Amino acid sequence: MIALPAGYQLAAYDTIGSTNDEALRLAEAGAPAGTVVWAKAQSGGRGRSGRGWASPPGNAYFSLLLRPAVPAAEAASLSFLAAVAVAEAFEALLAPGKAVACKWPNDVLIDARKAVGILLQSRLGTSGIVEALVVGIGTNVATRPEGTEWPATSLSAEGYAGGVEAVVAAEVAALDRWLGRWRAEGFAPVRAAWLARAHALGRRIRARTGSHELHGTFEGLDAAGALLLAGDDGKRHVITAGEVFPVG
Repeated sequence: MIALPAGYQLAAYDTIGSTNDEALRLAEAGAPAGTVVWAKAQSGGRGRSGRGWASPPGNAYFSLLLRPAVPAAEAASLSFLAAVAVAEAFEALLAPGKAVACKWPNDVLIDARKAVGILLQSRLGTSGIVEALVVGIGTNVATRPEGTEWPATSLSAEGYAGGVEAVVAAEVAALDRWLGRWRAEGFAPVRAAWLARAHALGRRIRARTGSHELHGTFEGLDAAGALLLAGDDGKRHVITAGEVFPVG
C-alpha cells in the first residue's frame, strides 16, 4: 500500500476510467481535501486540451483532491506547484546527474524528455471561489508512449528500479510540502523553485497559442505564471495559455 502524509486518505482501484473523474465525483459527494484516488490502470486517461493519455499497468496514475477556497486566478498557480513537487520527487528518486526540468506550463522533463502529465480540474462555487480542485498526475514509470510530439521517457529508462507505490508516495509527500509553503507564503516561492528548474530559460523557443505560433526568447514568468517572451517581432508577449517547443 502507499504511505501518505497525515490527514490524507487513499481510494485505490485496479482499473478506472479516469482518476480525475472519480476524484471530482468524490468531491461532489463531500470527500475531504487530501483524498488521493490511485489506479493501477486507466481506460479513459486524459491530458491537456482533451488529448488521451495512454494508461497501461506499470505506470503511476493518481489524482489529489484539494479544497483551496481561493479565487480561480489564485488556484491556477497550483499547476506550477504540482510541476515543482513532481520535479522534487524525481530528484529524490533518481540517481544524481539526471537533469530534471520544468517545461512551461506544467510538464516535467528528465534530460529533456517528458516523463509526466499533469491535469488540473476545478469546481467553482457561486461566488467564484474554487470549492474543489483536482490535481491529476500520470507518471511514466515502467513504460513510455511512442510517437509523441515531445520525446518521452520513463523513470525506469532513467535508472529507477523501485515500484509505482514509491513514486506515488514521493509525489504526494512533495505536494504536501509545497502546499504548506503555498498556503503560508503564496506563489512567490513556487515561482522561484519553478524558474530554478526552467527548461529553455533564456533560449529561443516557439510558443503555440491556439492556431498561432510565436518565436522568441523565453525571458521568464510574470507574477501570475504567464510566460514572458521577447518576440522575434520586436514585441514582448505575455502568454497565459499554450505550449512551448525549442527552435532549431
